[in-house]
Amino acid sequence: MIYLKTDEEVERMRRSNDLLGRALAEVAKAVQPGVTTAQLDKIAHDFICDNGGVPSCLGYEGYPATLCTSVNDEVVHGIPSDNVVLRDGDMIDVDCCVLLDGFQADSAYTFPVGEVASETLQLMRTTKEALYMGIAEAVTGHRLGDIGFAIQSYCEKAGYSVVREFVGHGIGREMHEDPEVCNYGRRGNGIVLKSGMTLAIEPMINLGRRNVIFEDNGWTARTADRKPSAHYELSVCVRNGKADILSTFEYIREVLGNRFI
Repeated sequence: MIYLKTDEEVERMRRSNDLLGRALAEVAKAVQPGVTTAQLDKIAHDFICDNGGVPSCLGYEGYPATLCTSVNDEVVHGIPSDNVVLRDGDMIDVDCCVLLDGFQADSAYTFPVGEVASETLQLMRTTKEALYMGIAEAVTGHRLGDIGFAIQSYCEKAGYSVVREFVGHGIGREMHEDPEVCNYGRRGNGIVLKSGMTLAIEPMINLGRRNVIFEDNGWTARTADRKPSAHYELSVCVRNGKADILSTFEYIREVLGNRFI
């Protein structure tokens, strides 16, 4: 069932997303060669808790951490570890959820680590641009498939592939609500979007082929051809004429400066 949010509920979601945006900015300050993904996880965990939030990935269906930290060819759900040390030229997708005042926030950002290859940077830029292409379709009267079509067509035109095994989703009091928000599809297909729907839109785009394989830990997925994958995510509210973006990358922009993708 899809729950339409009231204006008051949307504002509460905006506050939870603001906390998440500030937490990701704290992580951004520490992303550099030599840092472990476990260190990044502790930074996010402590910041969220110190500011009254709950790191809602931690313990979700048994997930053992605050962040998902997916490096290079890991598509999603990389588990933070003392054994994963970031190296110059890596890219790391940091995905996080926060519960504050009864409402969930969900956002992800792929960071460059040190000096990154130009083809990797272009994958990151295109994926982030595709996110905003999808968001532009999240308006009253459009259909759900319009979002996926916009993302898929933009990325495939650039020569990249769209992961099928993982999709975006509704969000609100629960981390995952209806509907599923695919990053592929046909224009004019799917349910009609209504004002008050809140969606987490999150393209996962591969440099190579779209196929993924799963690690034995039961969580981490990586590209089958071991080529890089990028992932960006924002939570939005469907509105008339223009989507209301509830998440923010602005705190990350302030930290990264001219390294902001």
